[in-house]
Amino acid sequence: MKKVIEVSIGGINFTVEDDAYFRLKEYLRRFEETIPDKQEAREVMEDVEARVAEILQKELKYSNQVVDMKQVQTVIDHLGEVEVNTSSQESGSDYNYDKDYTKGDKRMYRDVDEKMVAGVCSGLALYLGIDVTIVRILFAVMTFLYGTALLVYIVLWLVMPRALTVAQKLEVRGYAPTAENIRKFTSRHK
Repeated sequence: MKKVIEVSIGGINFTVEDDAYFRLKEYLRRFEETIPDKQEAREVMEDVEARVAEILQKELKYSNQVVDMKQVQTVIDHLGEVEVNTSSQESGSDYNYDKDYTKGDKRMYRDVDEKMVAGVCSGLALYLGIDVTIVRILFAVMTFLYGTALLVYIVLWLVMPRALTVAQKLEVRGYAPTAENIRKFTSRHK
C-alpha cells in the first residue's frame, strides 16, 4: 500500500504516488535553480509544468489512474536531465542559437506569434527554414498570377494547427520540447 497525493500540475489535477511526487518535485526544483532571474523562473516553470502535464496525460491510460515512478521517469526522460552549468555565451553577437537547442522532430504548425493574417506563411517559413518574407511574397505573387494560392492558403489555414504551447513552438522550429529548450526559448522570446 502506497500513500498518494493530489497535486495540480499545469492547472490539471493528478493523483501521484508519494515517492513519484517527491522525485518530480526535486527535478523541478533543481531545474528552477538553474534560472537566475526569479521573474523569468516563474514564467519558465509555468511552461515546463504545462509540458509535464501534457506528457502525463499522454502516459495515463484512464482518467483516475495514479501517477507512479514509471510515469515520472518518462516525464524526466522526455524533458531531459537538468544542466547545472548554463552557458553565458548567449550575449555574444556571433553566437549561434541553433547549436544551443537540442534537436527534435519537426512538425508543421501555424505560427500565431508572427502572423499577419493566420500565421500560415510564418509557420511554413519556420518549418522550411527560410525567411517569412519570401513565403509571403511567393503567396502574393502566386495569388495575383494564378489565383489558386488564395485557395491553398485557406486550406492550409484550416488544416494546420496553431502553435499555442511552448512545446509546439519548439517543434515547428525542429527543437525537442525538453525542459532546457523550454527555458532557453522562453528567456529569448519574452
